[in-house]
Amino acid sequence: MSGADEGTVAAAEQDVDAMDYESARDALVAVVDELERGGATLEQSLALWERGEALAARCETWLTGARARLDAARAEA
Repeated sequence: MSGADEGTVAAAEQDVDAMDYESARDALVAVVDELERGGATLEQSLALWERGEALAARCETWLTGARARLDAARAEA
C-alpha cells in the first residue's frame, strides 16, 4: 500500500471512530447495499468491505457501551 493509500485509510478510520451509532449504522447499510448491487471492481469491493468491518465494529462499541450503562443503571435500582 502506498503512503497516500495509508493516509486515506487512516482518515477513513478516524471518520468511523468519530461517528455516533446512528451514523455508523446508516453508513454500514449503505456499504452493504453498494456491495449487494455489484459492479464494483475488486479493489473497490475490498475497500467497501474494510469500511463495512470498521463500521460494524463501531456499532458494536456503541452497543456494548449502551449495554454497560443499562446494566449499571439496573444495579443502582
